[in-house]
Amino acid sequence: MAEAEEEMASLSLIAAPTKRRAICDDGCGRPKSVCICPFLPPSPLATSTSVVILQHPHELRYNRLATVPFLSRCLSQLQLLSGRRLRSGLSPLLDSLHSSPSSSCPVLFLFPSHNAVDLSEWAQITPTEARANPVLVLVDGTWNQAREMATGSLEFLSGFATCVSLGCEVGIEGESPCETNLLLKKEPHKGCMSTIEAVARALRILEPDNMGSLVEETLLKVLRAMVGFQAPFLKPMQPRLKMNKTKGKRVKGDVVQKEDFSSESLREK
Repeated sequence: MAEAEEEMASLSLIAAPTKRRAICDDGCGRPKSVCICPFLPPSPLATSTSVVILQHPHELRYNRLATVPFLSRCLSQLQLLSGRRLRSGLSPLLDSLHSSPSSSCPVLFLFPSHNAVDLSEWAQITPTEARANPVLVLVDGTWNQAREMATGSLEFLSGFATCVSLGCEVGIEGESPCETNLLLKKEPHKGCMSTIEAVARALRILEPDNMGSLVEETLLKVLRAMVGFQAPFLKPMQPRLKMNKTKGKRVKGDVVQKEDFSSESLREK
């Protein structure tokens, strides 16, 4: 009798349906307990800046903390590309500017490096009419993926794009203006940030009048919500050693190669 009861109990457990978390299927696609929809704008914001993001094929598939999907819900002038490098035929907009650069549509490749131009300084010295409709290009992936993506895009970008940064160098000791509490995960170097934050900081500078502040706050509102949901799961970690990017120096056994992000040799993140 006891054996029969045990068998019936085990069968009932097998037959019981697995309880899954409710998903926001018609909105952000996240579990409803961490739904981002209330933090998204009612409609995408129209900007004078066109944002082009090259996303590594693995990023959206494997990274559950990806911020790029929410950018398309926030910005109307956003073009998302999938690939490992920028090349002809991938973006009609970039192809057009590659063959016929426009005096009012400068292409700005946002990636931190010691040779990149500070974006704020670039905006100050560039006449308004010469940056009326800028094109901001970024890469999205893990840090290693982004570096490889940038390197692979040099041949295409170097002829018509300017490499810019947000006033901080990755891997350099000391205080950085890019340091924030808006981290979803442990970043490998000082100065790294999520793609949505990088876009927010850049558009604050590039957009005219008060539009820049509005766009920045809209994007950071989404990021703050994601960070708030993720905060209970973050574990404190010891920061990595950070050293100046000098060829031949080693950090925990890895050679730190000197980078060149001059206008003649653009790279990506």
